[in-house]
Amino acid sequence: AMVPMWFFPIAIAAGNTVVLKPSEKDPTAAIWMAELWAEAGLPAGVFNVLQGDKTAVDELLTHPAIKAISFVGSTPIAQYVYATGTAHGKRVQALGGAKNHAIVLPDADLDLAADAMVNAGFGSAGERCMAISALVAVGDIADELVSKIKDRTDTLKIGDGTLDSDMGPLVTKVHRD
Repeated sequence: AMVPMWFFPIAIAAGNTVVLKPSEKDPTAAIWMAELWAEAGLPAGVFNVLQGDKTAVDELLTHPAIKAISFVGSTPIAQYVYATGTAHGKRVQALGGAKNHAIVLPDADLDLAADAMVNAGFGSAGERCMAISALVAVGDIADELVSKIKDRTDTLKIGDGTLDSDMGPLVTKVHRD
């Protein structure tokens, strides 16, 4: 939900309609946001959800009625979205391949830092785009911090996402692996 909220409130406030095409692997948040907009009284057709795969993306990137594209995802897809959209005269914002970093300083509470890193890296099955994927430990704390993180990850229970598991469900076998 967070990523589209970076752009669609501004687009709507500026008088535009929005077509949100979520990942075909995870469409639920987009549908929920559309329901909330409707409940709040936004006129039909202002906020739209389009389900689909590359065929739907290509239609958005090439359709003459679409004037601007905003994308967040992997670098190869961001490059494709940018090249295709701009070739069709669209304004394109394509953000790809971001990595989120955390810095832990020598005077940090390492237990608290280890808990935070495990939550940031593995919470939501590690599938949230703001998950911490790079940790920089400053000074001589790295070995102790890594040990504390390892201790915590050794006990993670991977499962179906119920209260009996810490991590899951995962969308695909590729994500699990």
